[in-house]
Amino acid sequence: MKCTSIFFSLLVIATFVVAQPNYDFTKLKREHLGRGVIAIRENPSTVVVSWRYLSSDPMDESFDIYRDGKKVNKHPLKNATFFQDSYQGTEPALYTVKAIKGKTESNYQLPADAPTGYLNIPLVRPEGGTTPSGQAYTYAPNDASIGDVDGDGEYEIILKWDPSNAHDNAHDGYTGPVIFDCYKLNGQQLWRISMGRNVRAGAHYTQFMVFDLDGDGRAEVVMKTGDGTVDGTGKVIGDANADYRNERGRILTGPEYLTIFNGLTGEAMQTIDYVPERGNLMDWGDGRANRSDRYLACIAYLDGVHPSVVMCRGYYTRTVLATYDWDGKNLKNRWVFDSNNPGCRAYAGQGNHNLRVGDVDGDGCDEIVYGQCTINNDGTGLYSTRMGHGDAMHLTHFDPSRPGLQVWSCHENRRDGSTFRDAATGEIIFQIKSNTDVGRCMAADIDPNHPGVEMWSLDSKGVRNVKGEVIASRVRGLSTNMAVWWDGDLLRELLDRNVVSKYNWEKGLCERIAVFEGALSNNGTKSTPCLQGDIVGDWREEVLLRTADNTALRLYVSTIPTDYRFHTFLEDPVYRISIATQNVAYNQPTQPGFYFGPELRGTIFRGCKIPKK
Repeated sequence: MKCTSIFFSLLVIATFVVAQPNYDFTKLKREHLGRGVIAIRENPSTVVVSWRYLSSDPMDESFDIYRDGKKVNKHPLKNATFFQDSYQGTEPALYTVKAIKGKTESNYQLPADAPTGYLNIPLVRPEGGTTPSGQAYTYAPNDASIGDVDGDGEYEIILKWDPSNAHDNAHDGYTGPVIFDCYKLNGQQLWRISMGRNVRAGAHYTQFMVFDLDGDGRAEVVMKTGDGTVDGTGKVIGDANADYRNERGRILTGPEYLTIFNGLTGEAMQTIDYVPERGNLMDWGDGRANRSDRYLACIAYLDGVHPSVVMCRGYYTRTVLATYDWDGKNLKNRWVFDSNNPGCRAYAGQGNHNLRVGDVDGDGCDEIVYGQCTINNDGTGLYSTRMGHGDAMHLTHFDPSRPGLQVWSCHENRRDGSTFRDAATGEIIFQIKSNTDVGRCMAADIDPNHPGVEMWSLDSKGVRNVKGEVIASRVRGLSTNMAVWWDGDLLRELLDRNVVSKYNWEKGLCERIAVFEGALSNNGTKSTPCLQGDIVGDWREEVLLRTADNTALRLYVSTIPTDYRFHTFLEDPVYRISIATQNVAYNQPTQPGFYFGPELRGTIFRGCKIPKK
């Protein structure tokens, strides 16, 4: 694959080359979303009903709410897709949301004795096992994704179960098999897939993409598989008896596959060889698969119309991205980018433990922001900053006064620290150098006194605005893990473990506004939820966590009133793909392809006229 690129030393030439995402929404193949109606008990006397406002709705659309067929709102609801119903009953209640102009209606059944603040989703926990070395292991819910697998316009949950002996690539040891389940929100299990003994468990091994790739209205699931993977119908992929684990529990030999599964049944619809093959391990940087078995994945609209799946291998040294289209019958390779190809050397060693996707150059097609380099939609290199590997990265429209998307990232090389760059050109807008490994960074609009999205890292010397100025040198309780739109204003809140906090710019500290008792986060100190994003209800985001006993998921939904309604962010490709890629390696929060924050006051934004004050 040819590499056409802009390098860091030449970036000053491209300073004024900026572009907005320019998707043609008349052609873009997207999900057919329903209302996403949800009813959650706020307290013993009040139930909150929340639903989606869609771009197909007229701006003057209003809604009526019915409980068990009886209208419960006095006046049509037009300012927010949120309603508080006085209801003390403990028996089930059927809530119906009716669009008055659109003449549509959508339902949700509030279960009997509904818990306060969340939807309980019971799980079928897999049985544990014992490794060849005699170590016992159990299972806990880990990362999750969403997709409409049955075509009803509402999401199901695809959940990864990790064994208790999952390992980072740097560590030896056997692991139990990785297991995937699909659940409806009422807890109905649709299928179970076991990856088998020849796919190791850990954050860097199995990245799973859930998306409607062929436009049939139902999502597929794409994952790397191996001999002994068992699909949702009980069919074994490859050789059921093969065992490639060595005495250290590592898998250094044997075939590797790429499989696309039917999202409704879990059936393996097609299996092909994984590209690239591992080949000679030393070509990736070591002989124990610590470098060769670093996988990433994403979804991207590479042609500006159809979603493609992108499966990736390597980022410390060699970097390969292989893209595929699915037409309902066959996976067809679109292109392969390989940093080993002539002219592509600057793209080696630039990847992160995550990646971002968006139309960064305004051509209506997605590019892949692969850490410190970006791959164009045609499979050529767009640019490389040559700043090397990092652990965290954020892509959005940070600065409302500056066109285009920007990237905030941190670096491991004990030199480059934290950087804010133009996503289209790689131009460094500002940089905070550091002689430490800066392992975490975060971006969220948390302060209304400074235009744009704020950003910070473990060594940014405080919270920075889009000009690089320090606006708060020390903030007590400031986390760098996740974020969530929770309380209904135009600012974003922070999510760390099972706690949502809000920055108080007057006191210079973060204050807790929600604690999800009885629920736990995942992935050690990264403290990430199973999933964070807009899954149901209005424009705000939900938090999906596991229970402390690992027998259920809890979908926490905000019961705080909001004065706004916006077309669901799920209709924005950058935001929707950021949900699809959240499970990849080191999870990163959702972010849209547009600016969202207090600077929108006095404008019409996503179907909502926002007051100036």
